[in-house]
Amino acid sequence: MLTVFVASFVLFLLVVIGMSLGYLLRRKTLQGSCGGISALGMEKVCDCPEPCDARKKRLAKEALRREQLEKRRIL
Repeated sequence: MLTVFVASFVLFLLVVIGMSLGYLLRRKTLQGSCGGISALGMEKVCDCPEPCDARKKRLAKEALRREQLEKRRIL
């Protein structure tokens, strides 16, 4: 059991070191897969027809903040 854990840990460590070396040598950022969510036919992460309550509150808060900023600019 301990040998499996050590072997897994070493494998993950080698992968992390390899990714780090790749970044340091090429200065190229890590990228996701090709296509992403749009390849699944989804326009956004949450493909719900209507946003949830938490998102509605966040959107209202952002709209209020924008409105206050616009008022400050006018004055």
